[in-house]
Amino acid sequence: MTTTITQDAPQASPPSNSSMAVADVERVAAMAASAASAVEDVIYGQRQVVEECLITVLAGGHGLLIGVPGLAKTRLVQTLGTVLGLDDKRVQFTPDLMPADILGSEVLDQAGDGRRSFRFLQGPVFCQLLMADEINRASPRTQSALLQAMQEHRVSVAGQYHVLPQPFHVLATQNPIEQEGTYPLPEAQLDRFLMQIDIGYPDERAERDIVLRTTGAETFEPRRVMTAADLMAAQKLVRQVPVGESVINAILRLVRAGRPDTSPIADVKKNVLWGPGPRASQALMLASRARALLQGRLAPSVDDVLTLAKPVLQHRMALTFSARADGLSLHDIIGKLCAYANDI
Repeated sequence: MTTTITQDAPQASPPSNSSMAVADVERVAAMAASAASAVEDVIYGQRQVVEECLITVLAGGHGLLIGVPGLAKTRLVQTLGTVLGLDDKRVQFTPDLMPADILGSEVLDQAGDGRRSFRFLQGPVFCQLLMADEINRASPRTQSALLQAMQEHRVSVAGQYHVLPQPFHVLATQNPIEQEGTYPLPEAQLDRFLMQIDIGYPDERAERDIVLRTTGAETFEPRRVMTAADLMAAQKLVRQVPVGESVINAILRLVRAGRPDTSPIADVKKNVLWGPGPRASQALMLASRARALLQGRLAPSVDDVLTLAKPVLQHRMALTFSARADGLSLHDIIGKLCAYANDI
């Protein structure tokens, strides 16, 4: 099953058997709720982050986790891999990391009879959940190698294509503070991430739990709730969730209003350098369906679209220099877009 978002992906029709659809939704919603609970047993005080990560994976996409050091980003991805039953691997990105360090390389083997042949050794990208830690520290050359894997779910080495395991997801982390020795992700790669998930500091109650539970003799390990097959079935069901006309109109209204050339909003025309493309509309559609399924609903609502607008759009837009100098943020612009989209 291909889970990559493409611009010409057809919209699946709703299931013909409504009773079977309700049973499927209830089953997937129960598994997803158990998965969220299992993750929260290990990751404290980040309920919204956990939900957005699960939405990203259920929608078949990749996620970009943004947060300062010490907020359990690495632990979160490792926990998700265990809970979802996925083969997960981690790559620590550094400026000297080469594409072969991620994709793999061909080595020359010599048989006992003297004959030689090349053999491909798979790199860490051959997994179902790849954690790209501090992805912006890799050079553009290495980032481009990962881009092919994210978009096509295959890699090319020495002229040969190698298909990645299914499902395949990348959860990348990025430190928003330390920018020395980093390479900003190009817009084309940012657009391949379904959502940008911002991780903030936990509240006082959650931090108290962190202090008490992680410094004692007892350890809390995640438990497996789903399998890769369960996840792929859920991803297939996401694309079968019916979407109402009001939700489609809200998505189109929201995304198209974010483009400065055609936007009816004066602040967008003045302050936005470039806006979201059609892949943002697709991401909102899939993420809204996944959120509805995660919460046990048979169809998404306009509220799902408005709730997911920030994580879906914020890495697909850029402000002008003058707007940044005036202290304007993308969150302000996205808030205006949501108000406009909701005024139907």
